[in-house]
Amino acid sequence: MTQPVPRQTRRRYRQRTPLMLLAALALLAGLWAGLLRLGWQLPPLSLRLPAQHGPLMVSGFLGTLISLERAVALSQNQNGRRLYYLSPLLAGLGAVTLFLTLPTAVPRGLSTLGALGLTLIFVIIYRLQSTIDHAVMGIGALLWLVGNGLWLAGWPVFQVVPWWAGFLVLTIAGERLELTRVLMLKQKTRTIFLSVVAVFLTGLLVSLFAFDAGLRLVGLALIALGAWLLRYDIARRTIRQKGLTRFIAACLLPGYIWLIVGGAIWLLVGGQYVAGPLYDAMLHTIFLGFVFSMIFGHAPVIVPAVLGVQVPYSPLFYVHLVLLHLSLILRVAGDLLLEMPVRRWGGLLNEVAVLLFLLVTAVTIRYGKKK
Repeated sequence: MTQPVPRQTRRRYRQRTPLMLLAALALLAGLWAGLLRLGWQLPPLSLRLPAQHGPLMVSGFLGTLISLERAVALSQNQNGRRLYYLSPLLAGLGAVTLFLTLPTAVPRGLSTLGALGLTLIFVIIYRLQSTIDHAVMGIGALLWLVGNGLWLAGWPVFQVVPWWAGFLVLTIAGERLELTRVLMLKQKTRTIFLSVVAVFLTGLLVSLFAFDAGLRLVGLALIALGAWLLRYDIARRTIRQKGLTRFIAACLLPGYIWLIVGGAIWLLVGGQYVAGPLYDAMLHTIFLGFVFSMIFGHAPVIVPAVLGVQVPYSPLFYVHLVLLHLSLILRVAGDLLLEMPVRRWGGLLNEVAVLLFLLVTAVTIRYGKKK
């Protein structure tokens, strides 16, 4: 029988709900902006919206979500301190103000402060538990801060995007490294991981003054990192299990393949294109194929921790997962073959997969409450 949740705990869960709603708003707005950028004839809602697809998805949705998850973990460790929730709040407000006719420095400044908050959270986490995985995730937060700082300073988004990608890639890689502790990896294996991270960071720094060369170096690191994760992640073992454990592994392993594919495109294309089909393939192999695979897999674990509601496993989870990957194959094929209708339909189905993920998650939460 389920134990009743204490009133104070329920209140804490309710207080986090507005922050999750800010992240959800940023996601929905980002998806709408994505359809506009793909060429679908839809109401723009805001004149600024089409150009804000990337900032909404990275800083608005993912930045708010990751900051909230880390704020929850640290707050629970330190007697419920609310100060840590400033980071997701600022990131979420940065997304909302993108819709308003305010100076661009306002949303960019808020997002930068949100990134600063997450970086400081990881400083505290590292001081509490000084591990390599926490250091890697902290560096990821720092990359978000640098990227947002460049954005605030007026750098074009295409030069900021690699830093945003670094934020997400290193955050996820650090989390997966943390879970490999049970495998007792050899020191040599961990050294390879850190060497790949070093190459990745070097590529980002090089991109500041030699954009093409820097992106190719980043691409090489993405290939190596994807291969490392594919070889050493515990998902190689858990894929043989059942239920939610197997589903999570089924999300992770294709995500690593997309990371390798994306890295190959970055390596081959470099900075030659900052818009258009090849650029679309460069970004969405990473942000959709890799990052959203991780989101699909980790949502049944993160949502209960943040909101205190259970997300019971359902075989229906595989529907949006398979749709995401098949539609992304379609989209990338359209990009590489310069078939715009194929690309456009692939992009639309990408978004259907994300919306289906939200719907199935909501339904399973509702079902879990009734049990």
